[in-house]
Amino acid sequence: MVEGFERLAGGAGVAARRAAFLAPLGLRATDSAKRPPRVRRRQAGDSHRGGHVGTCARVSGIGIPAAINTRRRGPDHDQIPALEYNPAGGTEDRMRMNYDFDALRRDILGGVTAMVVALPLSLAYGVVSGMGAAAGLYGAIAVGFFAALFGGTATQISGPTAPMAIVMAVIVTSYTNSLSEALTVVLLGGLLQALLGVLKLGRFVAYTPHVVVSGFLSAIGFLVMAIHVLPLLGSAPAPGGAVGMILALPTALHDVNLSALTIGFAALAVSVLWPRRFTVFLPSPLAGLISGTLLGALWLTDAPIIGQMPTGLPALQLELPSLAFLARAVGPALTLALIGSVVSLLTSLVADSMTRTSHDPERELIGQGVGNIAAGLIGGLPGAGTPVYTVPNIRAGGRTRVAGVVFALLLLALLLGLGHHVESIPLAALAGVLMKVGWDLVDWPLLTRLHRLRREHVAVILATLVIAVFVDLIGAVAVGLIISGLARAAQVERLELDSVISVPLLDRMFLSEDEEAAGADPFAARVGMVALKGSLTVASSKKLVRTISIDIKDHDVVIFDFSKAAYIDDSAAVVVRQLIELAKEEQTQTIAMGLFGDVAYTLNAFDVLREVPPEQIAKDVDEARQIAKRLLHLDPSSTPVTDDRT
Repeated sequence: MVEGFERLAGGAGVAARRAAFLAPLGLRATDSAKRPPRVRRRQAGDSHRGGHVGTCARVSGIGIPAAINTRRRGPDHDQIPALEYNPAGGTEDRMRMNYDFDALRRDILGGVTAMVVALPLSLAYGVVSGMGAAAGLYGAIAVGFFAALFGGTATQISGPTAPMAIVMAVIVTSYTNSLSEALTVVLLGGLLQALLGVLKLGRFVAYTPHVVVSGFLSAIGFLVMAIHVLPLLGSAPAPGGAVGMILALPTALHDVNLSALTIGFAALAVSVLWPRRFTVFLPSPLAGLISGTLLGALWLTDAPIIGQMPTGLPALQLELPSLAFLARAVGPALTLALIGSVVSLLTSLVADSMTRTSHDPERELIGQGVGNIAAGLIGGLPGAGTPVYTVPNIRAGGRTRVAGVVFALLLLALLLGLGHHVESIPLAALAGVLMKVGWDLVDWPLLTRLHRLRREHVAVILATLVIAVFVDLIGAVAVGLIISGLARAAQVERLELDSVISVPLLDRMFLSEDEEAAGADPFAARVGMVALKGSLTVASSKKLVRTISIDIKDHDVVIFDFSKAAYIDDSAAVVVRQLIELAKEEQTQTIAMGLFGDVAYTLNAFDVLREVPPEQIAKDVDEARQIAKRLLHLDPSSTPVTDDRT
């Protein structure tokens, strides 16, 4: 154990090792030496020198490993910072690293690598959203900068993503009438996202069922590919998503632009076939974009291009909306906030697995919200943390927020100095690159196993996917959550009903030892017990009435045993009140037993026990037996039989 903490301290000296050892106990080491903790590189004799090898698991169809082999070549292996414990703050905030030139070099390399990946995708997502290529760059700069400064994941790189771009395309075409209204939705979505973090709801956002996230991201992938079919043929994108593309496809095929088609397929082929060993120097999306741009600039010059790009710093896009529009904008803004939050927090988990750190979900949502607010103010596309940018940053050596700041500043420099060069990029080249991105977004491993999944999971995935592609992207998330909730309720109902026990208590076992009583029926059971265990919620409340009400009619006295109940929600509490009222109608006396804690508080709050006299509330089985004998007018001097089965 001591050796483990010595490795954790990384050679930071006796004081640092002692502080790390005492950290789990909530204690602080006192030492007169105030030397800052030092960081050493791993040596050949250190344990785990090969790195951590985890199992690969797709994250919501993105295709990024959930845990990655961190073995690195050469002496510059991974650095483990010393930890300083502070009970008032999180582990990540207490992490101190000697930030030297080598660390700066790694962060700069990580930021440059992420920027190279993000540049073509940001331009493409801006075009997809209908806000323009410049909006993609503005969004990458704003979200990337502020999320890096204020976010809760030090290594995460944020920017425009396919889900956010597709949602914005729907918002632009279906929910707003002008660019200023669309930016208002972006700003409002950022505010809601930051509010989720302030209210510490980040961990609950991550509870979104995987089948909903998988179906949604797969739908995004199909939409990305569908939307870019027309630009690949040299035609302008058609409004209406996949349905609009299908309706406009015959005309586009009749008027196909062979130059655009050649450029698009060339960019797609390079993106797909680009050797993996070259991606360290030139990512495949950028390689595909460069190849398509060169074809368009040197030979196939009649293909449609991006066109005029704004130059200089982005201006504030601030226009006060009407109250009526704000009321309509809450729904789309909430969808932006939820989708951005889920994607960002999933990416944080990927970053944690690669760097062996722990992110702060609330702070991450605040940082993402601030970034999207800034994007809305300058006319940018909303964004989120994404593995597409984060993984290259980490693999290139980025370990702190400096990498995210470098990423944003480099994009700003490119916008100011090279913005006019972007104007000649063919739209078909962007379409070819995004065809590959869309294909990778589809959760093929899960879709190919639909025949092995439970029916309710299949229903959630297909409903979310079909509605998102052909009807409404925002409504698909709500429908998926509703169906998933109903399926979960059905499962919980079975589990909860299994924990409810209704049993008759034989008189000769529960009430008296005298089995020779004249005329006594040995199978008489005037007392019944309903034992409620575990949790009882709305899922099982209705069937509980139908099941237990039949048993209540068969007894003169019914004991409701709450001693093993852990939680009762409002619906289940009302059902218990209905059962007690039913017992009164059937001339059946009721006894409440084992009331304490949250269960007692809920029952009292809903006045569930108003029909139960105070003298018929028992602490345990023995007291309930005495009350039952009194209610049945039995001889109080009779000696009750203690039966372990009760």
